[in-house]
Amino acid sequence: MSGSTFYKRAVELMEAELGDDIVALEPRAGKCFGFNEVAATVWRQLEQPRDFEQLKNSLMEEYQVDEDQCARDLAELLADMTAKGLISSS
Repeated sequence: MSGSTFYKRAVELMEAELGDDIVALEPRAGKCFGFNEVAATVWRQLEQPRDFEQLKNSLMEEYQVDEDQCARDLAELLADMTAKGLISSS
């Protein structure tokens, strides 16, 4: 992944924290989303635009995870969040 691609939130959500998870509503579209602990961590990080390496390094500091596994899982999560219109990249 290139460090030059930055990810940011694409929508404003109404959020409620449930332990380490987040339940969120996108009121204009009437869509509801659930973020598990890792997805919630990434969502919080994206309050400010971040590149892939920043996000990956943050996750590796917080969780005991292999770097390659972290990179694969993060790429999948970011692709899913982008497909759902939650984040955008530039």
